[in-house]
Amino acid sequence: MAKYVNFRDKTISEDINTIFPNWEPGNERVAIFSPHDDDAMIGAGYVIETVQKNGGEIVILIFCNGDCGYSSLDLKDTIVDIRKKETIEAYKYLGITEKNIVYMNLDDFSAWDRIGYRLSGGDFGSLPDIFRQLRGHDITRVLIPNGHREHVDHEAVYRMGAYDSVQACDPVLVECGEPCNIKSFLQYSVWADFSPEDALVDGAASDIRANRAIILPKESEENLYEALFKYKSQYNAIKNLIKDRAERLSNLGYVELYISFDARPKLNFAPYIDIINNI
Repeated sequence: MAKYVNFRDKTISEDINTIFPNWEPGNERVAIFSPHDDDAMIGAGYVIETVQKNGGEIVILIFCNGDCGYSSLDLKDTIVDIRKKETIEAYKYLGITEKNIVYMNLDDFSAWDRIGYRLSGGDFGSLPDIFRQLRGHDITRVLIPNGHREHVDHEAVYRMGAYDSVQACDPVLVECGEPCNIKSFLQYSVWADFSPEDALVDGAASDIRANRAIILPKESEENLYEALFKYKSQYNAIKNLIKDRAERLSNLGYVELYISFDARPKLNFAPYIDIINNI
């Protein structure tokens, strides 16, 4: 049985609403923004399991094509196709069908240059495709990668997810589909610590940067191992990340960390008005 942690109020429950408020079984579609094909699995694998067990659907948006992910020159011209086959096999092992794996087809180490609607040369950026996918799948929740000191592609996809997802809910660019209703956002880490911003704003210890977690049993972690090992071409790149997963073990099971955040925080005038009124 999964357990869910709120680090800010120091509670643990078996209620998925801890990480996905107002959860509606049978009517939830969760998009995971994955900079590279294996990132969503490494950083949000527990979400993949628990969403499906709670009547939700997972859609993986893979932004970069993996063209730089070869460890020997003889794979240079075939690595993209190899990784696509591995991706389908790996996510299928976790219950995700091929139709729910979406490729955004950006080159590795180049996602930053695709942020936005129109690029300086006149081509379209990533925003229209993001709108089409979120609206076309009627996405209700979004997970984005850590935007703090991981990888330039991770930072770029973090910004795409944090900003473009909110705009997809607005009545703009309607040729890209009817606006969707995204109810909540989570940020996940692939390997680096999160920004301390959320902790500092909440008055929490700066070393407790995540504010949510999922705890799953050993069997779930072992199942995720099996899926990750489908990425045979990436073994040299991810073997240390797999090894480091042993650090996730707690007395209650294995832990995966997130930051729940408001992607469109409203400016609160009340404290300012209060100061002005009392000067």
